[in-house]
Formats: sequence, structure tokens, C-alpha cells
Amino acid sequence: MALDSHPDLIICDIMMPELDGYEVLYLLSENPKTAAIPFIFLTAKAEKTDFRIGMNMGADDYISKPFEELELLESIERRLKKFEELSKAGDIGDLVISASKYDSLGDIETEKKVQIYKRNDIIYRAGDHSSHVYKIKTGKVKIYRINDDGKELVINILKEGDFLGEQSLIQDTSRTEFAEALEKTELIQISKEDFQKLIFNNREVSSRLIKLISKNLVDREVELMEMAYNTVRKRTADNLMKLHDAYANDKTPVTFEVSRADLAGMVGTSPESIIRILSEFRKDKWLRADGKLITILEPEKIALVKY
Repeated sequence: MALDSHPDLIICDIMMPELDGYEVLYLLSENPKTAAIPFIFLTAKAEKTDFRIGMNMGADDYISKPFEELELLESIERRLKKFEELSKAGDIGDLVISASKYDSLGDIETEKKVQIYKRNDIIYRAGDHSSHVYKIKTGKVKIYRINDDGKELVINILKEGDFLGEQSLIQDTSRTEFAEALEKTELIQISKEDFQKLIFNNREVSSRLIKLISKNLVDREVELMEMAYNTVRKRTADNLMKLHDAYANDKTPVTFEVSRADLAGMVGTSPESIIRILSEFRKDKWLRADGKLITILEPEKIALVKY
């Protein structure tokens, strides 16, 4: 029935003929189509060992009979709200924030160690052991790789509220890229153990995480296709907008600092080509460029560049 109708939530007893509640939960958890459905045990069994077994298997709640109607309704409301919030997570960072609301880790902003990095400090290098995930409290971080020719390819510019280092921790591999502070940056450090507890101790979170990783792979494939087929001018415009969005605040127009070499690394071209295209945009009065400082004057026009 769960496979046919895919319910929003399942309430299940433990003591049942044929299959008990633990077996039902196990079978649901084994099937990707039903693994993330919120699951509540409602049972006459109230021993602590029974409670631990149910929660360790991934049940979202455990209510003992006799029960108050309000208790059950509140539990249902909490589980549906939680599932909705986790489903809305746009990336792994969003998922971590949503998941932390329902975990004993509490407020990671205040409970975890904060590390301070100066501009151009390396946070981690490709090949480093993955022992922590970081959340940016203040500042900006550049994520990049270095190819066989020694050229730098900038993958992303991360800002306040973003997470970094989570992919290698999830995959349990060494770092595959470099992370460098673009300005004075404060990072909240979350240990591997705490991160895995936060992400993997809940069926809904784990299921959503798998979907986000799959989406990230598809998005990366699209980016590679765009790098292969879009013009350098189009790619430059797209990356200028990515920087614009990363540095956007209450002040307009948006100004940020980026070297021609870094921008070339983001676009996948030479610094000479970047200089030429920036000159074109400057003549059109879409931006100002003064050394490393770039001010975006007409973001709507840059965003509309097609060729």
C-alpha cells in the first residue's frame, strides 16, 4: 500500500501478526521509494529498550498507549513540517541548517569552534585528510583546483552562510580541491563525527542528501557543457554575475575585488581574454574596473549576455 499510494506519513503499531512494526520499518527503509516517509510508532510497548530499538532503526517518533489525542496530533504536525523543510533544501548547506533544528547539536553557530583566516590563507589543500566541515560565519572563500599544467581553475566563490568541505566528508575521501580565504574570514568548524550524526541519523535527511548529491552532479555536468560550448564572453558575464551575487549587500552598486587571473580561472580562459572582455563591458558602461576592484553598474545587462 505504501508503494502504491506513497503516504505523507505512516503511524504503525509494533505488536502485529505476520510482520511486527520493526520489520515494517526495516522494509520501508530498504526501499528508496519509501525510505524518507516520516514514520511514527504508536504502541502499547513502552519499555526503554523498545524505544531505543525503534529510534535506532530510524523511526521519527515513538508514542506509547494510552496517549492523548493532542500528543499524537502535535507529533504528526512536527514530522510533516520537518519533512517539508528538508524537502525545500536547495543545497547541502541548506540541508545541514534544516537538519540541525531537529538534532541535539543545537545551534552550531554558538556551540562550535570558530577559526579565523587572513586574506590568502589556505584553509585546506587537495589531498588533505577530510576531518571537518566548515560554515562561513563572515568573509569569502575561493574553491579551486590546479590542473596538470599548474593552472588554477576556480570552481566557486562562497560567502557568509555557505558550507565548504562537505562533499569529501560525505564520500569519505581526501580533499579534491583547495579552499582559500579571499578576505578576513571566520569559519565555524564542525567535526566529522558531529556532521555525520547530523546528516545520517535520520532517514529523511539521508534520503534528501542523496538527491542533492545527484543534483550537484547534474549541475556540474551542465557547467562543464557550458564551459565547452558557451563563448568566453558569455562565460565571463555569468561568472561576473556569480561574483555580484556573492558580494551583494544593502549597498548598490556592488563592488568586489578579484584578480584577472582568478577571473580567468573561473571562466576557463587566459587573463588576456578577460582583460579584453572587461574592456568591452567598461566601454558599454556596464561596469567599472580599477585594478582588482570591479563595480557592477548594469547587472541586468550583463546577466542577459548570450554570446
